Amino acid sequence: MYPVAVARASTTSDAFNAVAEPRRREILDALAGGEHSVGELAERLRVAQPVVSKHLRVLRGVNLVARRDDGRRRLYRLNGAALRPIHDWVQRYEQSWSKAFDQMEMVLQSLEPQEDSHDGAGNATDSPGHAPPG
Repeated sequence: MYPVAVARASTTSDAFNAVAEPRRREILDALAGGEHSVGELAERLRVAQPVVSKHLRVLRGVNLVARRDDGRRRLYRLNGAALRPIHDWVQRYEQSWSKAFDQMEMVLQSLEPQEDSHDGAGNATDSPGHAPPG
């Protein structure tokens, strides 16, 4: 009657699990522009500081974020090299979606009206074999 419990990977086990949470991706996006303190991130994302701190702990745990102390402030920055496994995995699918976009572009181009063969009212214009209206 009850579903069998399936073991779920910890969000701190690897970069893939860590970035599965949307708020963590927002933090990474913010840090892509440079270092920020917890307070700055909380203000920018409009969430409470403890929430940001919790997510930063997870991101630090998988090495996606580094911290440096600047006096009493702790500044966080993106560790882009740790995103490499995600980049490499996604890159495997690039050829597939590129083909899909190319096919979509061809379909859209075939649907575009031929500007030089019709005027704005849908009447044929200077086509070969037709005399212009006189």
